[in-house]
Amino acid sequence: MGAQVIIYGPDESVLAAFEEIKPEGVEIAWVNSDDSIEDQATQMQDAVALIVAGRGRPTVELAAKCSNLRLIQTTSAGTDYLDKVGLGELGISVSNNGGGNAVAVAEHTMGLIVSTIRKLQLQFNAVSAGEWAADIRTKWFSQAHEIAGKTVGIVGLGRIGSRVARRLQGWECEVVYSDIIDIPEELEQELNVTRLPLDEVLQTADVITLHVPLGTQTRHMISDREFDMMKPTVIFINACRGPVVDEAALIRALNDGKVAAAGLDVLEQEPTPVDNPLLKMDNVLVTPHLAAFSQEAGEKSRMFAITNSARVAGGDEPDSVVPSTDF
Repeated sequence: MGAQVIIYGPDESVLAAFEEIKPEGVEIAWVNSDDSIEDQATQMQDAVALIVAGRGRPTVELAAKCSNLRLIQTTSAGTDYLDKVGLGELGISVSNNGGGNAVAVAEHTMGLIVSTIRKLQLQFNAVSAGEWAADIRTKWFSQAHEIAGKTVGIVGLGRIGSRVARRLQGWECEVVYSDIIDIPEELEQELNVTRLPLDEVLQTADVITLHVPLGTQTRHMISDREFDMMKPTVIFINACRGPVVDEAALIRALNDGKVAAAGLDVLEQEPTPVDNPLLKMDNVLVTPHLAAFSQEAGEKSRMFAITNSARVAGGDEPDSVVPSTDF
């Protein structure tokens, strides 16, 4: 019998990590995502589940040639690079990493909030350049604030957003949130958060942090209209997906003083062009889409992926399925 679970990507070295943790009785093999569709399909005729690794991007065309395929499993939280509608029409589920990187992204978000509001990147850069405090005391004093006493608005209180809320509990700030999903009242109480309409979150928060998946309804959900609603002193954080934000509108808002500062782990184009104006702004901190980058996140995501794939290979339904209809 051929492999039931395929590790799909351009780098065979990832296979070893899954070999170490695969459940007993589960066969796995690597398929090179750079091979032709025909070669890939030939190798996947017995595959029941496919785990996306690295830059692998399985298509509906490939899936249609694999009659036994029932699950495409990602090791990431986002699944926007997969045609979930087309795959769903083939009877193939898509599952994300089940929150495997939620802690890492929540911690990175806290780092972005603290670093942006406290101007840490300016301080690091000045000291590294041999200038000690340079002109930070005089130039940036009016924008040097504390988190305590501020209102933090979380857009999307899912696995990551809820962990951000939990980490904010010790910061003596008020936390409000907006979500299209109903959040249990007991979780709201546990996290000490208040639900508000999105517009009200944007209008009242001193810090706004985004934690929504990318889809048709969330692409450019933050644009000129939304930036116009915000306080001119707002700290804007994005650690979900770059296209959730209209980047040109963000640049305009920063240039026009409608947003005080931004901390970004994601941009619309990645890697971003070296002439991106955001990279030249002293009030913008950019990290290279590494919020989920940790040993623990990788281990948890891989373990969830292989365990969930094994469930499907054993005839059970997968966990953490992302709806096939685009929201």
